[in-house]
Amino acid sequence: MKKSFFLLILLIASNLHSQNAEYNLKNGYVAEGYDVVSYFQQQVKKGNKQFTADFDGVKFQFSSEENLTLFKLNPKKYIPQYGGFCAYAIGKNGEKVSINPKTFEIREGKLYLFYNSWGTNTLEMWQKEDPESLQQKADENWKKIVKN
Repeated sequence: MKKSFFLLILLIASNLHSQNAEYNLKNGYVAEGYDVVSYFQQQVKKGNKQFTADFDGVKFQFSSEENLTLFKLNPKKYIPQYGGFCAYAIGKNGEKVSINPKTFEIREGKLYLFYNSWGTNTLEMWQKEDPESLQQKADENWKKIVKN
């Protein structure tokens, strides 16, 4: 009985870990706690702990109840690509790299976040280096990352 209980706990824990490993959860939230809905309004707004949602085993924060409601109606629309890791790094070399939540692009109705610090703005690099092929490569790399 103890062994089966232990195996069940281990299975649940590994499942939770694998879901969370697919998301950049710096500060405990996707997009470092920034409001993912606000990006689609071409704004960058810090979320408020008063307006939070859980989806796919991770937490999101929103700047308003209205944005929280919009997210709940269609969460998959607002989730950043590649789990909120830097889209350029995923495309260029398949690495999970942190982001600057104020550096983003909406492309074909999807949210892409980028690293921007110490004089390196990967959004600018993405835009200069053929974003379509980088996006395609990032999609391929992300499938490999998620499998592992």
